[in-house]
Amino acid sequence: MATIINMPRLSDTMEEGVVASWLKKVGDKVEEGDILAEIETDKATMEFESFHEGTLLHIGIQEGETAPVDTLLAIIGEEGEDISDLLSGNNNSSEENTVEDTSSKQKEEETTTSNNATIPDNVQVVTMPRLSDTMVEGTVASWLKNVGDKVEEGDILAEIETDKATMEFESFHEGTLLHIGVSEGESAPVDSLLAIIGEEGTDVSAVIDAHKSGATQSNTSSEEKKEVKKVAEKTDSTSESATKNKTSNSNNTGGRIFASPLAKKIAKDKGINLSEVTGSGENGRIVKKDVENFTPNQNSTPANSETTSNTKAAVTQFAIAGEEGTEEVKNSQMRKAIAKALSNSKFSAPHFYLNIEVDMDNAIASRKSINAIPDTKVSFNDMVVKACAMALRKHPQVNTSWTDNTTKFYKHIHVGVAVAVDEGLVVPVVKHTDALTLTQIGASVKDLAGKARNKKITPNEMQGSTFTVSNLGMFGIESFTSIINQPNSAILSVGAIVQKPVVKNGEIVVGNTMKLTLACDHRTVDGAVGAQFLQTLKTYLENPVTMLA
Repeated sequence: MATIINMPRLSDTMEEGVVASWLKKVGDKVEEGDILAEIETDKATMEFESFHEGTLLHIGIQEGETAPVDTLLAIIGEEGEDISDLLSGNNNSSEENTVEDTSSKQKEEETTTSNNATIPDNVQVVTMPRLSDTMVEGTVASWLKNVGDKVEEGDILAEIETDKATMEFESFHEGTLLHIGVSEGESAPVDSLLAIIGEEGTDVSAVIDAHKSGATQSNTSSEEKKEVKKVAEKTDSTSESATKNKTSNSNNTGGRIFASPLAKKIAKDKGINLSEVTGSGENGRIVKKDVENFTPNQNSTPANSETTSNTKAAVTQFAIAGEEGTEEVKNSQMRKAIAKALSNSKFSAPHFYLNIEVDMDNAIASRKSINAIPDTKVSFNDMVVKACAMALRKHPQVNTSWTDNTTKFYKHIHVGVAVAVDEGLVVPVVKHTDALTLTQIGASVKDLAGKARNKKITPNEMQGSTFTVSNLGMFGIESFTSIINQPNSAILSVGAIVQKPVVKNGEIVVGNTMKLTLACDHRTVDGAVGAQFLQTLKTYLENPVTMLA
């Protein structure tokens, strides 16, 4: 079914865009992650990538033309698909809504005017940006500027987690950071108040109040207000004691410690008790620098004066000094996306698994010879990735995707390599893997993995895989199974190389073996096809010289 793509909003102030150039033309095949066009915003010229795959059926805005955000930009669908209804429907709806749009614009202008009346000169309101076409909300992973800091145009304000990746968000304004609307670790919908930038010392309390009232008034009914009033009356009698308790420990309410996810992680790694840390963030919230600068109190020792006087009771009752408890850590956008993708794959694709053991003696010797060459570094994982790419060329049935009506055979081979990061798992993609040498594959994997771990990888570098390799051998795992990375039809699980007794030429000798497990989608890959693929893969790995031809 055809998909309509509208003019994206690529900056928080963008109202219209100019198509600088089209990198695809009508009739071209489009893969997920391909760059469709270069679009000029009010800030810069940016590449706009496709989050869909199919054939480019229609271009709605020609090169050099200007159009408002959300205007029909293009249509992608199946080759030959009839889109006349979409085009006529789009035109009719635009004509029918002209009067409504005009009245709504007038209302917006009136609302904007009333809001802008409270916005001082040289003050810019920055809202949560929509960094992908599917983004509904974002999480502030970290702020790189603090309230009071000077901000130049182009400075990185914050790192924001979307449903696809963690991306840097730069400022399109200059001035002083006057207010932060979304704290580290918190999520907010697109267009929510993210920050305010303006001249130092400017009072922006009216702007903040306007945004707060605008967000709450529409969501609060008169009945809810009455209930809130009743609850408020009941709690008045206890407010004084609650205030005193809060004052005694502003960072601990009802046993809960308020800290950013990053601060919690650092504290856990260092073995620091967060209840002993004083927070410098908003409302006493513990942030990264508080944990990093924390020095444990040398004089704090558990007080238990009765222990020595009642030793016999302690022995007989086995009283354990300890505390039970749980801590809830909010799921990151990446964790949510991973959970959704893996659940969909596991519950929709009928998985089956094939196992094989490979003799790695020749691979070990070959790798040693290759790495003896100056400025050359090849890993066993690089050899597996190369062998997979070559085996996929011989077994195209494995290099496929299932759709409801067709099985899609890919002519290209893009191997995804699973990489573990702090928040979970990402799969950078080595494009056209079969055409690369071992050293080129090694360099690509190293570069992509480094970007992934440093949160610098782009969505385009994680899209378009036709097959995936997951390697836990470096952790000593001998054998495991993986969930298919859809829309792939298969994923290879790579175990550790193990030294063990093997039989060669009728004699028991010491050998090096590695176990491989292929998870297949039974809708596209039958057992015999998967077995033949593994046999070819085994041949390449046991005779690495064949991969150099």
